[in-house]
Amino acid sequence: MEMEQSDGGGAVKRAKLSPGAGEDRLSALPDDVLVLILLRLHTAEAAQTAVLSLRWRRVWALLPEFRVAFAGPMPCSVGPAIAAHQADLRYLHVGVMDATPESVAAWLPAAARRLCGRFVFLNLAGRDEDWEEAAARRNVLELPCFERAATVYLDLGLLGAAMPLAGVFARLTELTLARVRFRGPCGLGDAVSSPRCPLAVHDARGLDNLTIRSESLLKVVLKQLSGLLQLTVVAPALKEFFVVYCFHIDQNQPVANISASQLVSLKWLDAFDANTVQLGKLEHLQSLDTFFVFVYGTMDIDGYQYLMEDLTMLPDIMNLHLVVMAEGHDFGGSSFNVLRLCTGIRRLLLQLPGHTGSEAQTACSTGCICDQPSNWKTEELLLNHLEAVEILEFRGSEHEVSFVKRLLNWATVLKKMTVTFDIFVTESMVKELSQMFQGYSRPEICFEFHMYWDFVKVLYAPQG
Repeated sequence: MEMEQSDGGGAVKRAKLSPGAGEDRLSALPDDVLVLILLRLHTAEAAQTAVLSLRWRRVWALLPEFRVAFAGPMPCSVGPAIAAHQADLRYLHVGVMDATPESVAAWLPAAARRLCGRFVFLNLAGRDEDWEEAAARRNVLELPCFERAATVYLDLGLLGAAMPLAGVFARLTELTLARVRFRGPCGLGDAVSSPRCPLAVHDARGLDNLTIRSESLLKVVLKQLSGLLQLTVVAPALKEFFVVYCFHIDQNQPVANISASQLVSLKWLDAFDANTVQLGKLEHLQSLDTFFVFVYGTMDIDGYQYLMEDLTMLPDIMNLHLVVMAEGHDFGGSSFNVLRLCTGIRRLLLQLPGHTGSEAQTACSTGCICDQPSNWKTEELLLNHLEAVEILEFRGSEHEVSFVKRLLNWATVLKKMTVTFDIFVTESMVKELSQMFQGYSRPEICFEFHMYWDFVKVLYAPQG
């Protein structure tokens, strides 16, 4: 029998196997078995088996997965290799440094035709100003329509890209576009509107006005859309909607009109103006994540009035994560105002970040406005669904202790409270506070206390 083998320098020569060496049973295996063997190799290694013999020359082209990565610009051989591929691709991963629109356009349409699963493309390009200016002057990459792909993740390294003018993303369940300069006649909103696909866009340029209309869209994630001025979303089936650092309040006033009556989870970590941002009725909302609310209008509260009364509605929340940056001031009134708007919560996570170890943060001046309004100290609140409370970074200040005492009174069905003390709270203080909480509460409440020992978090177990 004869086999072709490489001499290490790219040349191919024939080698004869001696009769005692046995026959080549491996090559006699069916294609699907050989494909399973080659899938254990890197794509480049699998392609090298083509030099073994005529039998092996086409086997690697049947692989359903294709992974290539280059430390430099993409070689011209990638396009012909993908075009020559004979099998549908359930997974295609291409990583490259400093790709150009022309180098990507040479193989992307062929890849789109073959794709029937997941596609990941990473263009690891430089981020300095000179590079970005050069990228802005380059040609535009015209994206094809991935008609059979299930998920697509494109990090274009700020290359200019135009959305496809035609075609339907019939099977796409997830589309993520990162570091893209949108250009061309077809808008992003047109491309992702029903029935085309869901959407996530990160760190993009060129989207000043984005309109998405979809009857089937379930999730939208928008992050760092530099220059966004206006956002319109009409998606009656939408369940999850995230807007993170897209509007810049110092540059423009956010303008948004969101119509998503079935929304369950909303994350709005961005500028917000109730006069120009319309969220509609959120009757099914269960999760809300927002920026900090300045209770007195500024971090320096002297001379400012209480603003929490403007907060008149919260959704039907079951799990509440409340982060309180009190800076030594009383936070009972503002927290009470939040809790009275969502009395159906079942779990409460109360986080108390501050300047660790600073005695200056444990008290404020006498007569401080933070004590107003003070009716929260006497007014009753029924949290008759709250079963679990977790408190993080507890330092044991007078304001913190007062609020926790009231919370234990309001939570009539509380089953468990977990308290993690600040890293600088001493063991003696942990003992004192833990005994106080247990003595003040109902006996059926299970307490769990954590403290730090040599900067390592441990479960506090009192001796005796």
